[in-house]
Amino acid sequence: MARLGSSSRPRVRSRAPLTLAVPALLAVAFLLMPLVGILARTEWGDLGSHLTTPGVTQALKLSLLVSFWALGLSLVLGVPLAWLLARVEFRGKALVRSLVLLPMVLPPTVGGVALLLGFGRRGLLGPWLEDTFGVVLPFHTSGAVVAATFVAMPFLVISLEGALGGLRPGFEETAASLGASPVRVFLTVTLPMVAPGLAAGAALTWARALGEFGATITFAGNLPGTTQTLPLQVYLLLQDSPEAATSLSLLLLAIAMAVLVGLRGRWTAGAGVSVRGRGPVTDEAAADGDDSRGSTEPVGKESDRAVPSEKWALHADVTGYNQLTLDAGPGTTIAVVGPNGAGKTTLLRALLGLTPRAHALLRLGEHDVTALPPHRRGVAWVPQEGALFPHLNALGNTAYGLRAQGVRRAEARRDAQAWLDRLGVGHLAHRKPAQLSGGQAQRVALARALAARPRLLLLDEPLAALDQTTRAHVRHTLRRHLDGFGGVCLVVTHDPVEAVSLADRVLVLAEGRTLQDAPPTEVTRHPRSPWVARMLGRNAWPGTATADGTLALAGEGRLVVADPLEEGARALAVIAPEAVSVHCEKPAGSPRNVWPGTVREITTAGSRLRVLVTSVEAPDLVAEITPQAAVELGLVEGAEVWTSVKATEVSVVAL
Repeated sequence: MARLGSSSRPRVRSRAPLTLAVPALLAVAFLLMPLVGILARTEWGDLGSHLTTPGVTQALKLSLLVSFWALGLSLVLGVPLAWLLARVEFRGKALVRSLVLLPMVLPPTVGGVALLLGFGRRGLLGPWLEDTFGVVLPFHTSGAVVAATFVAMPFLVISLEGALGGLRPGFEETAASLGASPVRVFLTVTLPMVAPGLAAGAALTWARALGEFGATITFAGNLPGTTQTLPLQVYLLLQDSPEAATSLSLLLLAIAMAVLVGLRGRWTAGAGVSVRGRGPVTDEAAADGDDSRGSTEPVGKESDRAVPSEKWALHADVTGYNQLTLDAGPGTTIAVVGPNGAGKTTLLRALLGLTPRAHALLRLGEHDVTALPPHRRGVAWVPQEGALFPHLNALGNTAYGLRAQGVRRAEARRDAQAWLDRLGVGHLAHRKPAQLSGGQAQRVALARALAARPRLLLLDEPLAALDQTTRAHVRHTLRRHLDGFGGVCLVVTHDPVEAVSLADRVLVLAEGRTLQDAPPTEVTRHPRSPWVARMLGRNAWPGTATADGTLALAGEGRLVVADPLEEGARALAVIAPEAVSVHCEKPAGSPRNVWPGTVREITTAGSRLRVLVTSVEAPDLVAEITPQAAVELGLVEGAEVWTSVKATEVSVVAL
């Protein structure tokens, strides 16, 4: 099969306007000319002798010493600073970022003067350093290190901050939910995922420190063997031996170009792109084919079910954007449904302790975990995208929570392999997330959460990204393991099949409040939310009961019902699509609800057709009919029809 991509489409070459092309070429020539000058004036025959003189080799060794020390100091100070700027909001953040950028725009000699006034023997901090620690920075190798760090560290901070800013917080939040402390999350998830940005920043920092001149000569002086680095040696040789100075300049130029070539655009492209990694491959592209035909046999074995050693009930009082109380016994699965913005994800994040929008007083079993940080709550989270760590294989991902909880490596990997086997992906243990299909990745994410032995399991639309076939297999697997789960599970979903097949209860949210909390059968028969009714495939018309026993619809028109409510009561009329009859002409006889309308859309629903009819006398109405009936009625989009509903087919739910 031909792959679609940039290689399959002809590239469109755009011609630059002459008014832009000429200045651009002049800019390139301007930047290139000094480099060509160095190459042209280099005495290639004497290059070896120029670079091996005692003074040059001494300066080169000192430059390498200073630059590597400056890089180390920049890593120690710059990495935490970059994390702070990328992850924490605080007053004065713009000022701190300006201070980071300042050495990049400050004249190097001015930077040297500033260092003297700050750390010199007569500076603000210099006398204290000398009296307390006996440290004198000016005119010492340590002073050259400080000067190089001052001008070079911004490159590391800026590059790493960009990489951290491009890293989705979901990875770190998921790691915390698996029991990893903040420090462990930073060392095992954050740093490995921003490694390209860190490497780019480190390379640029080292190269800049190696070439530092102005701040070094001003603050540390020009002492041979002590502070006379290679750039300072070039400056001295320009006066006595210009040819040797050119050779040294060529060396520094070659080092700088090697660093830039090695980066291959990572500095300018931004590390944020690289740390996101490649998303899971499609099911068709997975190397082992359709993952629904993978190793699924272990899923069906009763002996492979998780048998919890403890039972964990749930009690939560949620305040803030969400206002609700939630109680559930051990082994309960709750489907959380509602329209976008209803507060579903906010509820999960409040239970995790990850959002200021809502706060949860949370008790799991006999333990009040409200004051505990996310990694100590025993609450595992599977976000919609899975958030598998791209630098770890499936086995490493699954064992992560156990390792974070102090389980020995061998035992953690053994348990992780068992969970992967249970979910039918044990044969993929050594694959990275980018090598997994969507269904395989979701199974690994689920195995990782279950392996962490949580008291509360939170699943945020875990099957939304899967195709129908894979979704059915994963849903079956999930149901079997939830049957043996000793805690409470909350599943956010927009799929009525998931809500009915997975959950013991359905929690319906609207604007952060509980609209309905009942078993799936009750929610299916008597939905209290128009959104839920429509999610279940039913027509839902809100209205108000009138004195004559009808329902005045919220939009327009009236609906005759079999069981009228008290006058003034707000209600929701629910009409199943199969209860709606479609006619070519106005029907006569028993139907008491009849409206003229126009066919606006015809879609398939399994072996039947769903027909959307709009009317000026009633809200939009969906009817479900057979294809044969549609042919007999001659239904096409735009056709004029009549619809009817018997009063006995209308279910009315008081709101």
